[in-house]
Amino acid sequence: MKYSKKDYIDRYSRQIVLKNIGISGQKKISSSKIFVVGAGGLGCPITDLLCRAGVGEIGIIDHDKVSLSNLNRQTLFTTTDINKYKVDVLKKKLKTINPLVKVNIFKKKITQSNIKNLISKYHIIVDASDNFKTKFLLNEKSVQYKKKLIVGAISRFDGHIFTFDFNKNTTACLKCFYQEMPPDEILNCEQEGILGATASLVGSLQANEILKIILGSKNILENSILILNTLNLKFRLVKFKKLKKCICGF
Repeated sequence: MKYSKKDYIDRYSRQIVLKNIGISGQKKISSSKIFVVGAGGLGCPITDLLCRAGVGEIGIIDHDKVSLSNLNRQTLFTTTDINKYKVDVLKKKLKTINPLVKVNIFKKKITQSNIKNLISKYHIIVDASDNFKTKFLLNEKSVQYKKKLIVGAISRFDGHIFTFDFNKNTTACLKCFYQEMPPDEILNCEQEGILGATASLVGSLQANEILKIILGSKNILENSILILNTLNLKFRLVKFKKLKKCICGF
C-alpha cells in the first residue's frame, strides 16, 4: 500500500498541530533511529508509542518467548502469542500499527562482543531490560560511543527513569548514581511482583523522554533520576553529580 503526503499528514496530524513539534519536528521523528533492549513490560509501551509517533526505524533485541505470566504487563501480547518469540510478535504487530516504520529484530542477548555492531547506527539507545548487568553494559558502551541513553527500571509499584546524552561532557552516567551494581533480585518480577500499570507508565515516560530528545527539548532528565510509586502516587526528581573517577569522568 502506497502512502501519500496527505496520508502522512493525517496520520501524525495531532502531533504536527503541537507548536513544539510541527512539520519540522515530525520530520525529525521520522528520520530518527531508536534501539530498544528488551521486549517486555517496558519494551511493549515504548515500541508501541514510538511506532505510533512515527519514529523512522526501531531496533528491538530480546531472546525470550511470551509466557502466560507476561500478559499482566506486556501489553502488545495476547494469549495466542504464548510460546512465540517476543520480537517476532512485536515486529508483526508494530507493522500493523504503522507500516511506515522500519522494524528490525534481533533474537539474541546483547553482550560485550555484539553490542558495538548492534547499536552503531542508532541515535538513541533505550534500556528496557530487567537486569543491572545489561543496564551497566549499555551505560558503558553508550559512554564509549557517545550515544544518548534512556534507562528504565520497574519493581512492584516502583519505577525509575534516567536520561543521558553522552555527547555532552557534563552528563553524569548510571554508574555515577549507583557506583556499585545493585543485586538483580531488586528487579525480579517473579519474586517481587509488578503491577502492569506501573510498567506501562514507566515505559510511556521513557517514550516521552525519547521524543523530547529527538525534538531537541532542553527539559530532559539530565543528571537526574525520576522516582515514582504508583501505589501512593508520589513522584520525586533527584539530582546527582558526575563523578571524576567514573567511566564518564572528566
